[in-house]
Amino acid sequence: MALILTVVVPAYNVERFLEKTLSSFIFDKMSGRVEIITVDDGSSDRTAEIARSYEEKYPGVFRTISKENGGHGSTINRGAEAACGKYFKVVDGDDWVDSEAFEKLTDFLEASDADCIVSNYCEVNDTTGEMTPVEYNRFFPERRDMPFSELAGSVSLALHSMTLRTEILKNNPRRLDEHCFYVDVEYILFQVPYLRSVAFCDANVYRYRIAQQAQSVSLLGFQKHVGEHALVSLRLAEFAREYEQAEGAERAKAAYITERTAQMAVSQAMIFQSFPHGDRKVLEKFKKYDSDLKRTNEAVYLRSSALSPTLRLLRIFRFRFYRLILWARGKVLRKS
Repeated sequence: MALILTVVVPAYNVERFLEKTLSSFIFDKMSGRVEIITVDDGSSDRTAEIARSYEEKYPGVFRTISKENGGHGSTINRGAEAACGKYFKVVDGDDWVDSEAFEKLTDFLEASDADCIVSNYCEVNDTTGEMTPVEYNRFFPERRDMPFSELAGSVSLALHSMTLRTEILKNNPRRLDEHCFYVDVEYILFQVPYLRSVAFCDANVYRYRIAQQAQSVSLLGFQKHVGEHALVSLRLAEFAREYEQAEGAERAKAAYITERTAQMAVSQAMIFQSFPHGDRKVLEKFKKYDSDLKRTNEAVYLRSSALSPTLRLLRIFRFRFYRLILWARGKVLRKS
């Protein structure tokens, strides 16, 4: 029996979470249908030991790859190289899946030929336990496979919602940045040129843990890794330009890549703005990033201005009156 699904679990010092993660993949008819590859990214805790215990208990289903630390992107790159399933999904080592929904997804994948399968997920507050569903049902009213171009103008895909045909990742010459955070958007957008059809599996599969202070997507995390976020943002801007100029580029896909990259540029601006407004070093880095973005991809630059009135105003005044503009924005936000 051919493997239906490979799940790659990027894992770095997640001993506190990993048993919950790996146990959530277990269902009665998983053997010969799914493989779970934990990629230990040079952990210094019991992460690799826990992963190997599942490999011993469920041989042929769980596998462990241990490697030197290379960051989130490196674990996905390594997992894609090792994957044997028809489809490929990423579940981070501190997240988990709903076991029944995961089995339903596996059944769906077995019968599917789409390049990308979209499923619902939940954001789970790590402090309160509150679950907030993120659902895609409205984008698939007829429950049929759809050309990506039909969805591109309306749906914003997330890593947590996507299951991809493995051969797309294996054949894609682009690899995710390594030794770097914030490569989720790279994972999504680098595959877009190769996506023809998208299908929807009506199951709430992924449980995405949020509100952890140490997360790279917390405010402190964003500030700590502001340079890495900028690096990924500029690489995506370059990718968006290259795809738009490529022979045979599809307009809907180019517009989708540009829009998502512009959104990331706005996020980058907001990270810079989150620092104390009198920090001259941060302001100089902000101005350099903005100049680099304009030089790399003017379409993304202009679209990010349209998405962010504050960023547009800063650019109009060439970052003069920086503190005044941000003060005024804060006052407006407090009133609203």
